[in-house]
Amino acid sequence: MAVKPLEDRVLIKPLDPETKTASGIFLPESAKEKPMQGKIVAVGPGRLLDSGERVKPTVKKGDTVVYGKYAGTEIEIKNNPHLIMRESELLGVIEG
Repeated sequence: MAVKPLEDRVLIKPLDPETKTASGIFLPESAKEKPMQGKIVAVGPGRLLDSGERVKPTVKKGDTVVYGKYAGTEIEIKNNPHLIMRESELLGVIEG
């Protein structure tokens, strides 16, 4: 099954949450934070303006991005959690 985002939406696979703190303490499942970083799996064609012109997305497949804790809609693809959200809901791209 393949999901192709429409308009200015992106499909993101969240990165796995940290399992231990910086000081080396392992976190129980109930204390783990919801991930706020992920890798873009697919990108829609871009937003369509009133003039009929299409604005290309600024992110591309493979980019690692940061998004809000409760941004997007959670979906499951092949038993793996994914998020689908508008490009405007992204907070930034992690470079390097």
